Amino acid sequence: MFEWYTPSTAAALALVFLVVCWFRQNHTLDAIPTVGHSAPFLSYITAFRFITHAHLWIEEGYRKLVEDVVKAPDHILSAHGASRHTDHTFGPGVMEDPNHVAVIQMQLTRALATVFGDMYDELSATFDEAIPAKADGWMQVPVGEVLRDVICRVSNRVFVGAPLCRDKEYQQLNIAFSQSVFGRAWAINQFPRILRPIAGRFLSQLPALTRLQEKHLRPLIDDRRRKLEEHGGHWEGKPNDMLMWLMEAAKDDDASVVDISRRMLVVNFAAIHTTSMTLTHALYHLAESPEYVQPLRDEVEAVVASEGWSKSALGKMRKVDSFLRESQRLHGINTVAVKRLSLQPFTFSNGVTIPAGVFLSCPSRATHADDAHYPRADVFDGFRFAKLRESEGTKHQLASTTPEYLAFAHGRHACPGRFFAANELKAMLAHIVLTYDVKFPEGCDFPPDRFVGTVSSPGQADLLFRKRQV
Repeated sequence: MFEWYTPSTAAALALVFLVVCWFRQNHTLDAIPTVGHSAPFLSYITAFRFITHAHLWIEEGYRKLVEDVVKAPDHILSAHGASRHTDHTFGPGVMEDPNHVAVIQMQLTRALATVFGDMYDELSATFDEAIPAKADGWMQVPVGEVLRDVICRVSNRVFVGAPLCRDKEYQQLNIAFSQSVFGRAWAINQFPRILRPIAGRFLSQLPALTRLQEKHLRPLIDDRRRKLEEHGGHWEGKPNDMLMWLMEAAKDDDASVVDISRRMLVVNFAAIHTTSMTLTHALYHLAESPEYVQPLRDEVEAVVASEGWSKSALGKMRKVDSFLRESQRLHGINTVAVKRLSLQPFTFSNGVTIPAGVFLSCPSRATHADDAHYPRADVFDGFRFAKLRESEGTKHQLASTTPEYLAFAHGRHACPGRFFAANELKAMLAHIVLTYDVKFPEGCDFPPDRFVGTVSSPGQADLLFRKRQV
């Protein structure tokens, strides 16, 4: 008698069954990228591996969603389109032709080692004036306000040079602009879209502050243009600063003193706003967790003894770098990042399609608080990233961006000034831990962050400073 049931027959029937099932499945999903294998039969390997690798694949899917957005071309997902509200606070020409961004990405980043000496000299002198603490008592300091003033002056040593960087009126107008941008943009956006240009004319401080900026910059620009005409691109003592780079990068239609002045306001906004808030949060953590002070001091003293105060020295301050990155992870100034406007329908890797005209962003604060990316994510671990760098390398440096670390956004539209900001922040924190003792006043502790829409800022608190005791 014929025995129809054999192992080979069973295997053949199983194969036929799987093929039939595969052909009957919904092929409208075929175009959707997947994690693991999605081909017939191989998908079963993925199913078994999912038992032990689920957490890794979920994280990979998380990454894909962020990477979908940052890899999409600008004619489909537009970064500029998502920030059109800045037309009323920065001016339309500045964002439509952002040549200052190229200057920051190229000239400023390349010049970091060259300008570091001037920047550190200004930093040291500015802290001596702003926080003249003594060794025999504590000085109470409104830290957010003082750091904002310090960072404005130090940044402008690189932007316009001395003595203008020390001019109080010049400092205050740039600070006023940096403080006004988000609040006024929010107010303008409360109006119907058709009325926003009118509201912008009444609410924006841009015209008035541009005129003040022009008053300060015109003598410098006129003098430099005369020397350019006389000597060409090179002369003895030619300034190596942001103003000079912007002048040289300007096209015929945006070479006016007004346009350059407006761009310098925008550059100051980016430098003052983010850097002062990041350093404020870091000092709150330093005051709250004094156990970090001595390890930071030991690192800075050892590096400076070997390298002096230099850009290369900052590169070796891994604990300083990590402390700032961890503080920024917990207290980034935006709750969302990688903002885009869809100009065409766009399909994500998970199969979701959005139509044209949709504003979208990635949840930076939620990403940073995800235990899948950062174990015990709600706990401040100042040397978290220094430890990660021992095994995973430079991707955990302060200025590095990843799909899991979005403080500077990610992709080709990541913050262009993050390398300058990182150097400035590290130099300031290193200087502070070597120079001062810092603590909260009695009965005070880390203030909660404040939120306006998707933007966060440090809660207001004073800190006590004295000259370092040990």
